[in-house]
Amino acid sequence: MIIIFINNNKKLLTALSYMFIVKEEHKEVIYMQTVPSAIGPYSAYRKAGNLLFTSGQLPIDPKTNQLEDNFSDQCKRSLMNIQSILEQENLKMEDIVKVTVLLKDLSYFEEVNRLFEEFFQKPYPTRTAFEVSKLPKNALIEIEAIAFLK
Repeated sequence: MIIIFINNNKKLLTALSYMFIVKEEHKEVIYMQTVPSAIGPYSAYRKAGNLLFTSGQLPIDPKTNQLEDNFSDQCKRSLMNIQSILEQENLKMEDIVKVTVLLKDLSYFEEVNRLFEEFFQKPYPTRTAFEVSKLPKNALIEIEAIAFLK
């Protein structure tokens, strides 16, 4: 899905079939098809200074807009969605400095550790994990990240 906003204080800078960027003073808003559409009024990611902040990435397949079925697939999908965001900015998973993981059930913690070893290399990013009572769309996991821009 591509969304275009143009009004008096925004300028369309780049329009591609998969992504466009809208500049608004010192902020950049990016829209793309390689990550799921937001389910609310927020951006998939924002850049500020030398940092990139992702919103929490639910385990939604951007092609089907559906949640993955089991916890392992959901965790992988959330990480792949983050990876897609980073690729838009020519970044890699190794550029992530902080990750926050929200879990429906903390008993999934060991599985998170196992899967993170597949996606990250030493030195690993810092990480915080919380058990929460409920996540949007009844997901089992949501992951957000902060990456250092080169």
